[in-house]
Amino acid sequence: MQEAYAVFAILALTLVGFVWGRFRYDLVAMAALLASVLLGVVPADEAFAGFGHPAVITVAAVLVLSRGFEHAGLVDWIAEKTLAAGSNPLWQMAVLTATVIVLSAVMNNVGALALLLPVAVRVAREHDTSPSMLLMPLAFGSLLGGLITLIGTPPNIIISAFRASQGDGPFRMFDFAPVGGLVALAGLAFMLLIGWRFIPYRKGQSSADALFETSAYLSELTVGEEAKAIGWTLRQVREVCSEPVPVLAVLRGDTQHPGHRFYGTLQAGDVLLLEASTDDLQQLEDKAGLTLGGAEPEAAAGDDNATTDRAVETVEAASGRSKPELDAEDLQLVEAVVRADSILINRTVAQLRLLNQHGLHLVAVSRDGARLKQRLREVRFKTGDVLLLQGDEGGLGESLAELGCLPLASRKLALGRPRQLLLALSVFALAIGAMLFDLLPAAVALSLAALVTLALGVLPLREGYDAIEGPVIVLLAAMLPVGQALDTSGGAAMIADAMLTFGSGWPPILTLCALFVLTLLLSNVVNNAAAALLMAPIAASLANGFSLSLDPFLMAVAVSASSAFLTPIGHQSNTLVMGPGGYRFRDYWKLGLPLSAVVMAVAIPSILLFWPLS
Repeated sequence: MQEAYAVFAILALTLVGFVWGRFRYDLVAMAALLASVLLGVVPADEAFAGFGHPAVITVAAVLVLSRGFEHAGLVDWIAEKTLAAGSNPLWQMAVLTATVIVLSAVMNNVGALALLLPVAVRVAREHDTSPSMLLMPLAFGSLLGGLITLIGTPPNIIISAFRASQGDGPFRMFDFAPVGGLVALAGLAFMLLIGWRFIPYRKGQSSADALFETSAYLSELTVGEEAKAIGWTLRQVREVCSEPVPVLAVLRGDTQHPGHRFYGTLQAGDVLLLEASTDDLQQLEDKAGLTLGGAEPEAAAGDDNATTDRAVETVEAASGRSKPELDAEDLQLVEAVVRADSILINRTVAQLRLLNQHGLHLVAVSRDGARLKQRLREVRFKTGDVLLLQGDEGGLGESLAELGCLPLASRKLALGRPRQLLLALSVFALAIGAMLFDLLPAAVALSLAALVTLALGVLPLREGYDAIEGPVIVLLAAMLPVGQALDTSGGAAMIADAMLTFGSGWPPILTLCALFVLTLLLSNVVNNAAAALLMAPIAASLANGFSLSLDPFLMAVAVSASSAFLTPIGHQSNTLVMGPGGYRFRDYWKLGLPLSAVVMAVAIPSILLFWPLS
């Protein structure tokens, strides 16, 4: 009994840590594991057994195979087809969401979303549709698709492994399909027929210029005949300012040189196209002798927009040049969203040394659909932030991958090589066949498939290691022993007894509904894998208390743990679309609450039909 209370205390603090978000969820999970060891509820010699657990190995293998599909070009081929979705927003939503549902059934949810997110943004911009109408259904579709197969989402893998630990054997690859497929279809139909009305419509998000209002922040500084900056490099110009000012271009005659690739020295008559505050503009005039569009120094006074307008007017009058037309391709600008595993999170530009180490200019930051007005050097990045960056197209993809950022609409599709695509599909099909015919356990079959994928060169070894998300692996490996302690200490039985006592007059189906709601609410504030780990022992205790089959209770946990539609923090997919879609925290429940009701209304009868209580 005392051990059960210790487990309750650890889990309560763990949930607080997850919700607070001050520390990453993998660190919170590891702290919970070590606390369990110190308090004696988890044996020290079993503390790290989770790292070899079949569920953890299976998740790692699925992550590698998902990256293999991406590298081979399967997803890009599908994504290219979705670009022909037409101009009707509902048809666009149908094609994109249905595609992500299919992809999420056989690969990592976040991976499927990350591959279609740039496509959705590009579709929105080509057809002048607000991305906010497409991205929330896309995120929710990635969660629905994961319900269909064993490998679609970590909760399914965890529930399957838990069933095996109870002596009933694991769930097989498509055991989840009857319930998960019906739920996914019902969710898609609801969003297309009714749910779209609950999606917040955000105007002004359909292009990079509209989102960041870049042209309103640009100024032109001219290198005069007597300027101190003659012979300076752009690095010397930037050092004059207290803020790392991004020089987007150097105009020399009729030639425009992107700022991040200008390695020469300034000459008289050069024009610098840059973003800077009024203070920095004044410093550039005073210390470098640059003139704002050829105007007198006093013109730098006033607000940013007035300064820019005066600069443009002066330039037009003096040089006959009109206000510069911004072209993201000419300036090599790209938008990217900060992923949950990014090294940028809680760090600043100075700490990251973006320009020196990665060759990237940070031009602007958007958060919750609005451009941040604070100094760039003071911005501490958060998950879901949208960054406007300037960099060489050739190395841009590698730089963004190292930083943990996902490029948006400028991402170019690469169709891969047919031979690699055929190899990837063949290896995956053989692994699925081995699982279906019980020739190999899921962990072994998928690990073998991942190994063959790497050995055949479908996926480079380095990318294979990069595909394995360390935080997810640590979370699962750390929380597995803690979840087992909830069961072995009697804590799960205590919670189940309390539910049975409270609902003593209820039929078992109502208790099943209560378990579904409790898990669903938990999954909206903590990682879905953690929710499944914590609720599986309680589900088993409830089934034992009623002397009923374990399967319907486990299926209820599997579906509800992956139904985190109410908040942007419940799942990485929801967080990833928050910035590009311009959503606010409160926007999610408007569509998520009725969608959750639909999921439950379809899931419970389906579970009882395919997995009877007795």
